[in-house]
Amino acid sequence: MNIILLGPPGAGKGTQASHLVETRDMIQLSTGDMLREAKSSGTEMGLKVAAIMDAGELVTDEIVIGLIREKLEGDKKGGFIFDGFPRTLTQADALADLLAEVGEKLDAVVALAVNDDVLVDRIVGRAAEAVAAGGTARADDNEESLKIRLMEYYKKTNALIGYYHAKGNLVWVDGLAEIDAVKAEIAEALG
Repeated sequence: MNIILLGPPGAGKGTQASHLVETRDMIQLSTGDMLREAKSSGTEMGLKVAAIMDAGELVTDEIVIGLIREKLEGDKKGGFIFDGFPRTLTQADALADLLAEVGEKLDAVVALAVNDDVLVDRIVGRAAEAVAAGGTARADDNEESLKIRLMEYYKKTNALIGYYHAKGNLVWVDGLAEIDAVKAEIAEALG
């Protein structure tokens, strides 16, 4: 089974992806993790990624698709969770083409629905709790930064919602429910 997890920052994608990895033996393909892994790999692709990232430039869609292709051609285990990709319609089309090329398909797009005000309160509260407990919080886990991150997320992904809805892949899940309730809703959606 191959799925995409969509949801704004702090919606719980990482928590739910970890659960799916653990319970369904899926492989989480996080774009950021793949780029960091490639950068330190020493492979031809890794050296290309390192040069681009070290120059402070954005990695092209072509390179990201190349990294995903490498993963798809390896051990498939229980399928793949795409996390952080696609973010644009061009990337969505490229992913669909790649999946078809390697004989795979996209089974579902799970969108975690949230109320932005509740989400911001939750993240800011967690950050404050972490600091109070002697830990640290992300520098951008404050109300103003979170609102900017949310606006950027929606600008980039709104088109994807319509795209996957039209393809019949989109499943909405209440991202603000208790963690176990979200897990159960996702499990039901995936069958």
